Amino acid sequence: MIKKVAIVTGLMVIAVTLVLTNNVPDGVYKFFPGYFEDHDKAWSQTPLSPTSITPLRLPNSVIEARATSQQANTTMLGYAADKQILFGDTHVHTTNSADAFMYSLPMMHGASGAFPPAFACDYARFVSQLDFYFLTDHAESFTRNQWLDGIESVRQCNRTAGDPTNPDIVAFVGWEWTQVGTVAENHFGHHNVLFKDDDPAKLPMRPIASVGVGVATIAARSNDGKQSAILGLLDPRHKEYYASYNTWVGRMAATPACDPSIASPDLPANCYESAATPGELFSRLDQWGFDTIVVPHGTSWGFYTPPNANWKHQLTAENSDSDKTRLIEVYSGHGNSEVFRDFTVRTIDADGHWSCPEPQENYLPACWQAGEIIRDRCLAAHETDEVCNERARDARFNFVQVDTIFGFMTVPGSTPEEWLDAGQMRDGFLPAFNYKPRKSVQYGLALQNLDDPTEPLGYRWGFIASTDTHSARAGHGFKQTKRLQTTDSTGVRDSFWGAIFASTAVVPDAAPVSLRADQIDPVSAKIFASEFERSTSFLSTGGLAAVHADGRDRDAIWNAMKRREVYGTSGHRMLLWFDLINAPENAPSPMGSVVKMTDNPRFKARVVGSFKQLPGCPDYVVEALDSRRLEKMSLGECYYPSDDRYLIERIEIIKIRPQITIGEAVAPLIEDPWRQFECTPSAKGCVIEFEDADFAAEGRNALYYIRAIEEPIETINGGNLRTKFNADGESESTDPCFGDFRTAESDQCKKLVGQQAWSSPIFVDYK
Repeated sequence: MIKKVAIVTGLMVIAVTLVLTNNVPDGVYKFFPGYFEDHDKAWSQTPLSPTSITPLRLPNSVIEARATSQQANTTMLGYAADKQILFGDTHVHTTNSADAFMYSLPMMHGASGAFPPAFACDYARFVSQLDFYFLTDHAESFTRNQWLDGIESVRQCNRTAGDPTNPDIVAFVGWEWTQVGTVAENHFGHHNVLFKDDDPAKLPMRPIASVGVGVATIAARSNDGKQSAILGLLDPRHKEYYASYNTWVGRMAATPACDPSIASPDLPANCYESAATPGELFSRLDQWGFDTIVVPHGTSWGFYTPPNANWKHQLTAENSDSDKTRLIEVYSGHGNSEVFRDFTVRTIDADGHWSCPEPQENYLPACWQAGEIIRDRCLAAHETDEVCNERARDARFNFVQVDTIFGFMTVPGSTPEEWLDAGQMRDGFLPAFNYKPRKSVQYGLALQNLDDPTEPLGYRWGFIASTDTHSARAGHGFKQTKRLQTTDSTGVRDSFWGAIFASTAVVPDAAPVSLRADQIDPVSAKIFASEFERSTSFLSTGGLAAVHADGRDRDAIWNAMKRREVYGTSGHRMLLWFDLINAPENAPSPMGSVVKMTDNPRFKARVVGSFKQLPGCPDYVVEALDSRRLEKMSLGECYYPSDDRYLIERIEIIKIRPQITIGEAVAPLIEDPWRQFECTPSAKGCVIEFEDADFAAEGRNALYYIRAIEEPIETINGGNLRTKFNADGESESTDPCFGDFRTAESDQCKKLVGQQAWSSPIFVDYK
């Protein structure tokens, strides 16, 4: 009997060992609650596994065809172009970023395993066929090895690119400084730090992170950031992948903090360096002495931006560096931050008391909807109208007393559907979630710090756009397909995993009474419930940065960025030129220029629509890449231009006059659109000229830029929350496009939208 027990026990140990080491038929795992099909064994390699780029180049004929096509268009437009337009992505995350690593875990909806830095090169070169890209993983996520890994992948990419004066692609490196303030006064937001060179001797020894844990980085740099070991038991086929996440968190936790009193170049290589403000970041970058561009991005994204955040808090001598901050990301896969709208989360009276503004046509304040939710619950509980109206007033009051992003938590147990489209800009192109207009690009350009009237401070940004991808898919906005892979929409795979992760978040039950600010506990809600769920409806396939460059090499691209001779698109490769044609030097001044004059400025803009795409991938791409690698990266779709172009529907002109007196109202200074031109439908594009007849008479500085809009196409998340309105224009219901299992992977959540491009401004100073 004892021998039989021993044999059975031994067999059980062997069976468990085989199961846990993934050495049994796949059918065995169907009995585990976390099972799902994984025929391609997508998680067999972890983000910690060494990888290399594909050591092949694009055919020279492909590169030459791009230049020939552009030249044909410039000739057609009668434009003597001495520069080539190159397209790139300045904001690329890989699974070296904590949030990207998290999104790649097997239980995440649409996940397909690790996407380390080498994938960014292969994707940019072959799948999206960019001219350049910047690797910008979160500084808060880095360990020393990951920083070196990213640099080496970029160097591999550049070594394979051919002649450095005429490469098929140029890879750059940098990082994201992911700052998140608790309240408006200490909020500066996310910035990408970009470098020209890929030589480790010309790069800092380590990234410089923000102080505290940014919302987007997810994992704390402590062992508290580890996932439960139970995940590997629920899904034993992938236990090594879950374990690698915890290994990586452990490496972050083991990295000691740098001594802030020591200059950055004098610190040991393997320590965790941070800066609390932009000014501190600039100072530490100056200690290295390398040419650097620092790009604010996602500025109006309300998921992490506190109420009443304003560029004024940052536009100070301590936190400004006009040489470094020459560019701003006007649009990304996380939404559009371009436009100013005159609405706000809450208003303050002369005595410093916060109140809730009433709804307006283009905006339903979240505080107002908080009152509606509580009133509806109260009436459902059979309380009187008088009692319920009082509770609604209390709910609005409680919401606006919260200085952080957690105002929605004053409504206990709320659902995405209850909030309707509260907090969202209704009349903008693919806007950022919970839009904060005083952190928009337009608002920032209209501001000036006039504390020293002899040297006013203001922003003079050139415009770029990016994907902000978290799957190494640089420039993936060429086709509106594969929503879960070409946007950052994410969530749990199925209801089982939903139950597992819901159990880690302390969410109060729904109640017909709101909570005060001192009663909410945002720390306990590890998942931001309704707000996180609504935000996935605002994620797009992402944009591109375009540069007017003297050549295809690294210097030409970097110099164009420094000149601000750049523009952004929402993902389509429109060709765009914008010039001041009566500059005092008697030569056209391109976008990004600063010109002093007293005459009325006259401008010319030329825009050609992007190529329509063919299905699938070109043969030379299919032949170059390993089939499994290509399928994992592209899911069968690549940049594959036809000979037909989209039509340009219209060109809008925006004029902004920066403040000239302290406290000058900003809204009247932003004219959007100032002028609008409908374009005659033509495959040859659209050409316009215009003059500001009021400039000389006004006698003050102004800036001008163009916004070009293509004919509408079906666009992922083009309808955001898919809100339905009643006859009075009030929202009645929403149909959110969730990132988790509740929205089918086949549902692309599309709506007809015209893709856009934004020129950099031309800054005309009244002499």
